[in-house]
Parts: sequence; C-alpha cells; structure tokens
Amino acid sequence: MESRPLPLSGSSAPSVSFGEAFRFWLKLGFISFGGPTGQIAIMHQELVERRRWISEQRFLHALNFCMVLPGPEATQLATYIGWLMHRTWGGIVAGTLFVLPSVFILILLSWIYVTYGNVPLVAGIFYGIKPAVVAIVLAAAWRIAQRALRHIALWGLAAAAFIAIFAFDAPFPAIVLAAGIIGYLGGQHAPRIFTSGAGLSTAKTGYGPALIDDDTPTPAHALFSWTKLAAYAGTGLALWAAAIGVLAAAGGWQGTLVQMGMFFSQAALLTFGGAYAVLPYVYQGAVEHYGWLTGPQMIDGLALGETTPGPLIMVVAFVGYLGAGTAGALVAAFFTFLPSFVFIFAGAPFVETTHGNLKFSAPLTGITAAVVGVIVNLALFFAWHVLWPQGTGGAFEWLSALIGGAAFVALFRFKAGIMPVIGACALAGLAVTLLR
Repeated sequence: MESRPLPLSGSSAPSVSFGEAFRFWLKLGFISFGGPTGQIAIMHQELVERRRWISEQRFLHALNFCMVLPGPEATQLATYIGWLMHRTWGGIVAGTLFVLPSVFILILLSWIYVTYGNVPLVAGIFYGIKPAVVAIVLAAAWRIAQRALRHIALWGLAAAAFIAIFAFDAPFPAIVLAAGIIGYLGGQHAPRIFTSGAGLSTAKTGYGPALIDDDTPTPAHALFSWTKLAAYAGTGLALWAAAIGVLAAAGGWQGTLVQMGMFFSQAALLTFGGAYAVLPYVYQGAVEHYGWLTGPQMIDGLALGETTPGPLIMVVAFVGYLGAGTAGALVAAFFTFLPSFVFIFAGAPFVETTHGNLKFSAPLTGITAAVVGVIVNLALFFAWHVLWPQGTGGAFEWLSALIGGAAFVALFRFKAGIMPVIGACALAGLAVTLLR
C-alpha cells in the first residue's frame, strides 16, 4: 500500500505529493458543506477547475460509478480519487478525512443539543451558510451541465430526469437505471451523442493539462485483478466481523451497540441513491423500530447534518449519540462508511478498465446527464426550505435570498473560492441573527 504519486504521461501538470494531498483532504473535510450535491460541487471546483489533479472526463467517470453504489456517493468519490492518485493509503486518507471532522463536530453538537436543548449561535452562523450552499449547488449544476451535456439529446435526458423526480417523485435508483439503459442503447444506435468528442456545447474545451488527464494510462496499482478484488473484499469482511465481535464481547449480542452495528451495516448495503435515499430507511429503523430517538429529534438531527461539513448521512452519528452516547456515534459512523471503502477498492479497478470503452462509458454518459437534472431538483428543494422555512404559508426569507444571490454572483461571475464565500455568508448570517 505504498503511497507514491501517480506518474504522468504526456501531461505538463505537476505531480502531487502524499503530504500535499493529505492537507487538501483534511481541508475538504472542514469545508464540504451542502450534502452530496454541494460536496461534489466543491470537489469539482477544487480538483478539476483549480488544482487540475483530475480531468473533467475522469472525474465524471468516477462520479458515475459512485452514483450507482449504495452509500454516500461524495465520500466514495473522494476515496476513489485519493486511491487513484496515491494507492490504497491515498483512498483511506481521502475517505477518512472527508468524514472525520464531521463525526467530531456532530458529536459535539449532539452533546450541546442534549445538554442545552438548542444551539442558537450555531443556528445563526448556518442561517448564512444555507443560502450559500444553494448557490454552490446551482453554480455547480450549471458548470457540470455545460461540460457534460454535449448534445441536445443529453440536455433532454437531464430535463426528463428533473421532471421525473420533481413532478412524479420517481426514486433515484430508478432514474439512474433508466438513464443507464438509455445510454447503453444510445451508444449502440447513436454513438456520436454518447462519446466524449461529440456535442453541441459551447463550453470551454478544457481547463488545461491535469495530473490524471483524459489520456493518462491507468496506473499499475489501479489495474483489475481477481486476486486484489478478493483481498479487499476479504479484508473488509474481516474488519466488520472483528468490530461486531468486540462489541458483542463488551455488551452482549443483544446490546444496543451490536444492534446499531447490524442496523447501520444494512443501511449502508441496502440503500441506493446516496444520503437522500438512506435517510428514510434510517428514520424508519431508528425511530419506529428501535426507538433510539423520537421523530422530532430525528428532524433536529437532520438540520444539524445539513448545516455541518461532511456527508449528510453523517446524521447517523447524531442518531447513534442519542441512542448510546459517544460510543454509539462512533459505531454508527464506522459501520455506515466501512462498506464504501470496500466498494471503491474492490470495484474501482474494474471501472478504470472501462475508461474510453463506449460499451461501458455510454451508459455512464447517460447517467451523468440524468444526475444534472437530479442536482437541479435537489438545489431547488433545498432553496425552497431555505427561503420558506415555515412552508408556503410562512414568510419569505428575503435576507436569505439576498445572501444566496450575492454568493451565486461571487461564485459564478467573479469565480470566488468556496471557503471565502462560505465564511462571508456565515458572518452575514450571524450578523442578521444578532441584529434580530
């Protein structure tokens, strides 16, 4: 599991040391606001547009694979890119640092919630961050659409996905499956539309050479082999069994921590579509079946999860804390995210072998188009709850709209960085709250 930088092939982009990557993934863990769509937007801006560690096409190829996996897709994408750059340890560091800050932040906020019942100062700060997240997601959706929707047919597929989920509440896995089938059939009958070179887009042809560019050969450590697949799957299963065994030895097989380990393992394996698909399953099990917390408490936890960095599914740490304290939070996080690492390390080598193969890339192109529509829907859903927090009968939050509009202009027109925008909006939200 040596962590050497990925060798370049015909690219003038500089290599990235393991230390530099470590510092970036740590920073990302603290600034990755906005749920999966916001986090993917931040990674796209940082890795594709600014740092040029990975090209647009390779980024989307990895993202499409993560989209069809169960579990948190943004965490899996970070793990994938870290693994591709710096082998297994690179993936472990990227994925772990992506979630670790949010684990401890949510444990702290959960303690404050249980002890004091409310977090008004935090609420004030995130009053400004919420509309900033909406702006980040909308700006990202536009950028990805410009780059990925290279033909009017792909724009139509994105629009169809938006209508399906917005108007008919179609499940995300069904949209992904339908888009993949359309992409596969399109690759057979209209390959020009589903290849990377075709299209009607007027977007820029590229951001410059990247460390992992479109034509960079797959490095040796990322090549597929059945031996490596079996080794990673076996290691993951052994870690899971060892953790369950330790918990059983400490509290018995019927203990709360063992029940949490089993439940969150099921949630990680059986729910597709990312955090937004996992949450209803977690609500049903944690609230209705096990009674670890109440319905209103679950909603409060979701609000904390929406307004802290890291994956939205990290709300499981809040659920675990209310059910069994700090140990419960750590158990919930471990068993929720362990399968994601196994999926990437075991499956990503196969995905890398499909890069440039139309039979495999065409379905992923279709999925990318559908994901653009889904991202727009999620941005509008989030905007609705930010601007009308009390529902349609409540007052319109014009100050939130003003903060969000300013954030969008800063990101879209002036190309401001994510962190300065989030910081400025947080201060604005705090000022608004204090003045009230």
